Amino acid sequence: MTPTSLSERTTIIVGASRGLGRGIATAFAQAGAPVIAVARTEAALADLAGSAGTVQPEVADAADATAAGTLLDRHDPEIVVLVAGATPLMRPLQHQTWETFSVNWHTDVRIAFNWLREALLKPLRPGSRVIVISSGAALQGSPLSGGYAGAKATQRFITAYAHDEANRAGLEISFTAVLPRITPMTDLGRPAVQAYAARNGQSEQEYLQPMGEPLTPELAGAALVELVKAETASLAPAYLLNGAGLERLP
Repeated sequence: MTPTSLSERTTIIVGASRGLGRGIATAFAQAGAPVIAVARTEAALADLAGSAGTVQPEVADAADATAAGTLLDRHDPEIVVLVAGATPLMRPLQHQTWETFSVNWHTDVRIAFNWLREALLKPLRPGSRVIVISSGAALQGSPLSGGYAGAKATQRFITAYAHDEANRAGLEISFTAVLPRITPMTDLGRPAVQAYAARNGQSEQEYLQPMGEPLTPELAGAALVELVKAETASLAPAYLLNGAGLERLP
């Protein structure tokens, strides 16, 4: 695939109204892709669409059982990026309830399951790419966010399952998980950085210093554009994403 070919590849970004999702949607639009930006908030989507000419907003709840099938049928995309998810409650285990502990299972995992299932059932066109944004917490845990780390690890697992099923069926669709490191540059990451810094008795700067350059929405967008331009045969099953870019995971 050449850099200019994105102009012919409809791209759905699920969870495009804020944070990394907004940065990813903006990057694909700037690269020339026709972008379908999916989120629940109409005003945020309208603002995004106004800043990039190739963005078409779709107001929908990504976790709704009918959303994935409806939007995949309507737009017939070749690139799907799943970013949407719930913001966990930042408290230690004993201060969680089952409802707060499991919120990311009922949202993030459900979104991944519904959209990956529909991508296989439709199926998407040969050569299509599906990217699931998981989290670096899937690698090392996250003791202040309830079931978040486990939910994100499950997203990575089912992305691999979907890739295997696509291969078994000869669909020629690639499924890849991307695990971003914690970052203070988003509404999701900022409270987490504050909570972990306080737990460690550190300032936010002290907590973040060993992690190097922080991941920004713009860096995430640029990294994913490059990922979809890569040859399919060169893709890893999963990647860690930080301020320095993508790092292959086994």
